[in-house]
Amino acid sequence: MAAEGEVIACHTVEDWTEKLKAANESKKLIVIDFTATWCPPCRFIAPVFADLAKKHLDVVFFKVDVDELNTVAEEFKVQAMPTFIFMKEGEIKETVVGAAKEEIIANLEKHKTVVAAA
Repeated sequence: MAAEGEVIACHTVEDWTEKLKAANESKKLIVIDFTATWCPPCRFIAPVFADLAKKHLDVVFFKVDVDELNTVAEEFKVQAMPTFIFMKEGEIKETVVGAAKEEIIANLEKHKTVVAAA
């Protein structure tokens, strides 16, 4: 996997599968940015996403280009870009559609904390 604080970009399905499996096994929160090079809101939010990765070392950040890995985008039922999927241990916890910085940050804080069972 990439160094802590970096966004992991996957360019093949094999690479994606391998890195996602490792991230799931880490039991960390995973945030996936489904993006496209031709998408202005995606370009707007990309530096924000990269900055969040630097600040939240306890979270795994992925970037998936929907044109490059369209089967992965289809698997996650991505309809618009950008779409942010929040996952933990293989389970989708939240989806944010659009370059909604505050909503992304709120979900990051909400889902990265582990609530101990009572």
